[in-house]
Amino acid sequence: MKSGIDNELNWQPSDPIFADRLDAGRQLGEELRLRGYGDEPATVIAIPKGGVPVGHAVAQAIGARLEIIIPRKLPIQDDPDTSFGAITPDGTMVLDLPLIEEQQLTVDVIKHVAMETLSEVRRQMQTYCGDCPPLDLRDETAILVDDGLASGFTMLAAVRAIRRHEPKCVVVAVPVSTFNSLDRLAPQVNELICLVERDSTTFAVANCYENFSDVTDDQVRAFLQNAWARR
Repeated sequence: MKSGIDNELNWQPSDPIFADRLDAGRQLGEELRLRGYGDEPATVIAIPKGGVPVGHAVAQAIGARLEIIIPRKLPIQDDPDTSFGAITPDGTMVLDLPLIEEQQLTVDVIKHVAMETLSEVRRQMQTYCGDCPPLDLRDETAILVDDGLASGFTMLAAVRAIRRHEPKCVVVAVPVSTFNSLDRLAPQVNELICLVERDSTTFAVANCYENFSDVTDDQVRAFLQNAWARR
């Protein structure tokens, strides 16, 4: 089920909606709480780095534990700002097949980029989590959170990876997203919650925030350590 809370056409791309990621997380958490999330066991799974402050606030709002998953975009080597898919630490990969065909990317190139990216993702997961035990999501609702969706491929990779842990249901909850990303994700999840939906031609996640400063590794670790201490 897909739900956009605010899709008014009088919004301008330069108008911020949230003060910062914590504000977005509090608003998103309140929406989830009103929908009954938190009444049963749930785990909020945030996507670093920007999704972690959002996930922290969501987890506090609904009384859930906080974990992370790291999907990373697969960049085109000559144009690193463009990606042809995403990969997660367990090797789950999604590919943008039309873009791959358009760019004429070979299987060898795809494998090379995927292996390089996978190595970096696993290193970063170790940096944040150390030797933490694997996720146990059986009989729980898994709520995947990020600070916004542009293409949706990283979240799609995260959803497919999390499904391997056999949660009771999978929810994606984000403050902002493009219509295309929501359409891409909707068939893959039990519920899709987005506070603000926008057309991709006039949308940038950063424009929805007054403060969209970079989240540091130290901040990610601090949010996780705080959550694990509270547990």
